[in-house]
Amino acid sequence: MRNDGVAARLAPLLTRIMLGADEDGQAADDLPIRVRAWDGSAIGPAGAPTFVIRHRRALRRLLWKPGEMGLVRAYVAGELDIEGDVFAALGAVQRVMRSGDEPIRLSSDDKREIVRTAVTLGAVGPEPKPPPEEFPTAGRGDVDGPLRESAAFFSRLLGPTMAHGTGLWDDAVDLQDAQRAALDSVIERLGLFPGARVLDLNCGWGAFALPAASAHGARVVALARSRAQVDHVRERAEETGVAELVEVGLRDADLTGAGDGPYDAIVGLAGLETLDRVFPRLYDLLAPGGRLVIQQPVRRPGRHRVRRTFTTSYMFPEDGELRPLAELVSALEEVGLEVRSVGALREHHARTLRAWAANLQRRWDECAELAGPGRVRVWLLYLAASALACESGRIGVHEICAIRRDRDGRAGVTLVEGRAVMSG
Repeated sequence: MRNDGVAARLAPLLTRIMLGADEDGQAADDLPIRVRAWDGSAIGPAGAPTFVIRHRRALRRLLWKPGEMGLVRAYVAGELDIEGDVFAALGAVQRVMRSGDEPIRLSSDDKREIVRTAVTLGAVGPEPKPPPEEFPTAGRGDVDGPLRESAAFFSRLLGPTMAHGTGLWDDAVDLQDAQRAALDSVIERLGLFPGARVLDLNCGWGAFALPAASAHGARVVALARSRAQVDHVRERAEETGVAELVEVGLRDADLTGAGDGPYDAIVGLAGLETLDRVFPRLYDLLAPGGRLVIQQPVRRPGRHRVRRTFTTSYMFPEDGELRPLAELVSALEEVGLEVRSVGALREHHARTLRAWAANLQRRWDECAELAGPGRVRVWLLYLAASALACESGRIGVHEICAIRRDRDGRAGVTLVEGRAVMSG
């Protein structure tokens, strides 16, 4: 394979940005990645994760948007590819592109080097349009985000359980076991009983609502985020004989579909958005003694600059910004709920994300036919980047269990060996 050509002309720029070296500094073989250009030339250590630049338009995107968004747009558009371990490749880039939670800072010399390299490679020109998979900056509240894909797509991505929450991997041997363990744990915490009124805030494809009705006799109001989810859950409820126990509707920011309650239990898996509006409603909807279990992604505390990112541009247009755990706990208690326990699921979530990514890669062609090549690239990038963020501790997932006390302050728990345990 050639070691001159386009790749050789990229070497000074890449070593400068990725290694902090000047032109007389470290060699391209010290790069944490390998780069192969559209002319077949390559630089970087053999055996390292390889970024394949298929078109000079990828460089033009980086010229206009140095950093995360330039790389993302080039990858989603198919102008940039990753060969080898996608997690290792993204991990190498993230270590360079970020310092803590801040994006890379390019010096004036870096920017001049980018322009000079782009000129020599014929990559200078107007800014390319974003890929069609990117949400427009205006009217973003009208897009479906990650929910535009069909049930057929999600059955391949999520696996047989169609569960979109965090699996529990303590004793699980595969994703299906992990999701079943997670479901059993949530149902136990909620203390479900026949006839219990349950609100599922984010029912997805019915992974919680359907077993809660069929195996425990609960009456579930399931709120979905897409029409496809509503249709799927209704169809599955008919097939499993629990249509009279499961009421499905679309969820809005005010939880209009939940009615007035009261509910014996409320569950929210895979994250909630518009929390300032949702949390007061949860208190009103819970019956005295009613229980709440939510699983919510969180970020580290500290200063946080709101900016447009890959997540808000391609996955969650309205609710991509995370909060620290302490803010969530305080918000729940401020509306009158009593937080009974908080459990960290960060490692479990990272492993779940990796399992979903493996499903996607294993059934890539099927998923691309169902959702389109660009959207499958978006999903792989999201799953891999999120898993790495969990593993590094930049984000986490916590399960929060809370209760609405009755008028006498009782929480509906029993003492077992010195511990307060929610009782049925």
